[in-house]
Amino acid sequence: MMAKCSLAPSTEPLFQTFNGLQHLAETRRFKAWFLDQFGVLHDGKQPYPGAILTLEKLATTGAKMVIISNSSRRAINTMERMKSLGFDPSLFVGAITSGELTHQYLQRRDDAWFAALGRSCIHMTWSDRGAISLEGLGLQVVENVEEADFILAHGTEALGLPSGSVRPMNLEGLEKILEQCVTRKIPMVVANPDFVTVESRALSIMPGTLAAKYEKLGGEVKWMGKPDKIIYESAMAMVGVDASDSIAVGDSLHHDIKGANAAGIQSAFITGGIHATELGLNTFGQVADLSSVQTLASKYDAYPTYVLPAFKW
Repeated sequence: MMAKCSLAPSTEPLFQTFNGLQHLAETRRFKAWFLDQFGVLHDGKQPYPGAILTLEKLATTGAKMVIISNSSRRAINTMERMKSLGFDPSLFVGAITSGELTHQYLQRRDDAWFAALGRSCIHMTWSDRGAISLEGLGLQVVENVEEADFILAHGTEALGLPSGSVRPMNLEGLEKILEQCVTRKIPMVVANPDFVTVESRALSIMPGTLAAKYEKLGGEVKWMGKPDKIIYESAMAMVGVDASDSIAVGDSLHHDIKGANAAGIQSAFITGGIHATELGLNTFGQVADLSSVQTLASKYDAYPTYVLPAFKW
């Protein structure tokens, strides 16, 4: 089934709705497909129904697929995770994560903004999920805000220690540290710009929430990943295609779809991810009300080309 919906006023773009990807994929309109993982392919614990089969069918059309993810972890970790969840890594050209971009920019420092950063950082990371390694970056983790040159936000569960271990800390504790940092005008690098992510249909707080808090306090934040077009441009370079031959698939209007808009590429919005509750969806594959999608797209100022209930064929 396909329908068109006008996002009034008439100057705003149209989006088309599909129940699955088959029609869109078989047109071979797009050479490159940039796929979000959480909320699209899996929920952090298991693949969504039909996701693996859909990837396999999409691959038969000649599509070049790249995972682009606001994950704090490096690309190789993402591919290992995908394999552990039952996905075939050979179906993908590769993966680009916000964590990978952060690592590369901190390592190379050939960008003026990163070149100006010092080497001492307050490290906000993960505990239960597993801390993020800073090996090879030449950084010194410090606890004292007075000794820090910048904040590196990989997670929302713990504070990194100079010894390499972590001290579990709740969001309130981390926010109190941010209040100290802003008085010294210390910049922040956020390695995962997501505000929340889907985990077994529950929403978990991500580092983007800390970054938004820091900006609200008056701090400077370098957002690494979606919705900044940097991650899409990296994906296009990896595959060797132009924006006109690319499509991004994601479940976040603010990150995936707004980022695709900024990069000038078409996009497919999966309604059953982080916006499911806002759209009144209770079961997997349930079709969203078009007027609700229209209202939500206007709220986030992010306009998809296509709308689907799930990543299914």
